[in-house]
Amino acid sequence: MRIEEKVFVEKKTNHLLFADCRHLVHLFSRRCLQMLFISSSSNIQTDEKYGHLKKLEKASEKLKLFKADLLDYESIRAAIVGCDGVFHTASPVPPTSVPDPEVELIKPAVDGTLNVLKACCEVNVKKVVYVSSVAAVAIIPNRPQDRPLDETFWSDQEFCRSNNDWYCLSKTKAESEAWEFSKKNGIDFLSVCPTLIVGPMLQKTVNASSLVLIKLLKEGYEELENRSRMIVDVRDLAEALILVYEKPEANGRYICVSHQIGLEVCF
Repeated sequence: MRIEEKVFVEKKTNHLLFADCRHLVHLFSRRCLQMLFISSSSNIQTDEKYGHLKKLEKASEKLKLFKADLLDYESIRAAIVGCDGVFHTASPVPPTSVPDPEVELIKPAVDGTLNVLKACCEVNVKKVVYVSSVAAVAIIPNRPQDRPLDETFWSDQEFCRSNNDWYCLSKTKAESEAWEFSKKNGIDFLSVCPTLIVGPMLQKTVNASSLVLIKLLKEGYEELENRSRMIVDVRDLAEALILVYEKPEANGRYICVSHQIGLEVCF
């Protein structure tokens, strides 16, 4: 399993670095901004799965592709040099269980995030927008039902670990350590915690969320609990990320959600 792609965007004299959010690239391309897309792929220049990025408006003039790795500090630092802002959205999202979650999920999520923040601190980035997850907010045993879930809540890390909920643990631990590091080092940092992200894909290859749906449609289940899901459209999330970056008054944590649906609505 690999960590998702990273995107560097240059805006005139202001530079922004992104990590795996193709819809952000799409929005910035419509604003005619210069962009650098960074991936751990060794053949990113010819890899067909990045072909859709080259078809974006003015991509031939504005888009460049580079190779880097979140776990390679020097490659991340080299990409961030000269940036005014960083959007960090990359994190491991396995479609199935992994043999060693500590190594394959938690360590990459935490260390990758801290590498980004250390580089931001070293090169004096002005603002960092971090994409966490409602998974870092809502996993709380015995939460009082009369208290609405809001950004003051944090998922219980020990509860996540005891239930082998490794993805939720990775997101909670990564965001928690990101906040601690940012406060200690004076980084202008905020986090956005989206719910289940849905919407159209720009690329032809499927992601982890799509694989779950494809498996359900192709193989089916004898029964499936019709639980309510809180969802947000990926395009709305991309807009939200840009808004919190552009608004100087934005700070703290933000849950990003559109509405609630039952599972039967998906089919």
